[in-house]
Amino acid sequence: MKTMYFRKFSILSVLCWVSLLFISCNDDYEIPDSVTKLSSDCIKRSLGPNVVGGQIEFAYAMALPKEKGKLVAARVEASIAGAEGTYLEHRSFHTDNVGSDVGVEVGSPSETNGTVTEVRFTVDTCASTLRYYYVVPEEARGKEVSFVFFAESSNGETAKYKMGSYKIAEMDMKLDIKLNNNTYFSIEDMKTYTAAEAAEHPEKIDLVYLFRMKRGIKFLHALVAPTADADYLPNITLPNGLTNNTKIKKVYSSCDQQLARNEAGVFVDDLDLQQIDLSRSPNYTVALAKMNGVWIETADGRYRAYIYINEAKETSAGITISMKRLKVR
Repeated sequence: MKTMYFRKFSILSVLCWVSLLFISCNDDYEIPDSVTKLSSDCIKRSLGPNVVGGQIEFAYAMALPKEKGKLVAARVEASIAGAEGTYLEHRSFHTDNVGSDVGVEVGSPSETNGTVTEVRFTVDTCASTLRYYYVVPEEARGKEVSFVFFAESSNGETAKYKMGSYKIAEMDMKLDIKLNNNTYFSIEDMKTYTAAEAAEHPEKIDLVYLFRMKRGIKFLHALVAPTADADYLPNITLPNGLTNNTKIKKVYSSCDQQLARNEAGVFVDDLDLQQIDLSRSPNYTVALAKMNGVWIETADGRYRAYIYINEAKETSAGITISMKRLKVR
């Protein structure tokens, strides 16, 4: 698991993020003498692996001395066109005195044509910070993507700033999957099956989720391979044909920020899933609790996954999980 850090702000970042995030040219703010023309800077706000279907977020700051003119347009050109949902904010953001993000509308909603996303300014401003959200398309899986940010002012000046390139992960990620008691689950498909559906596609089923409260035994929430000992599948009658002997390893103090969304700085990436050794792991795990993690390898060795337990009540059935999954062979 990797820990990520922000890069340091440049002088212009400090200028734009602290003082210029949204300032009308009619305001009394004085642009420092060191900034004599249209200038811009950018930071990547999102952390962790860049996953297909996920967002890569940037903040693009631009400013020019108010006597030089005003901003008229901002645009971003991606090396690979983003998926549906890619956009450039038409609000300029700053942080208020209690740390909350505040957005002020400065332009018309962005338009995307192919690889280019653009906002046209509709207010008289000489400084702004716009956020850009790039939704990673399937086309980018395993490739690298880069971005060029542009700002244009009314005096004809243009500023640009290049970001990247950034590697797009091979793995897939799916959030907030709900498992009910006696649910069947496929790692390949990243979804649940009913007993009737499992009987039609027995080769797909890698896990059985069940909840049991047994006197003297802390069984509770469990993920179990269909081939596990019957003691780990109490009162379960499996559909015919379920033969996958899935490897399962529970970890107690593990997390992933993208899956948990309330943890900081730790991520499971492609390399983690490639290198994890589950060859001696059992085919069951019991007493799962919220914030536990589970490493999985399918019986045929084709897929490995990391599952994070988002929700698991202590005394009732049903859990919510999020997962990352990689095809390793």
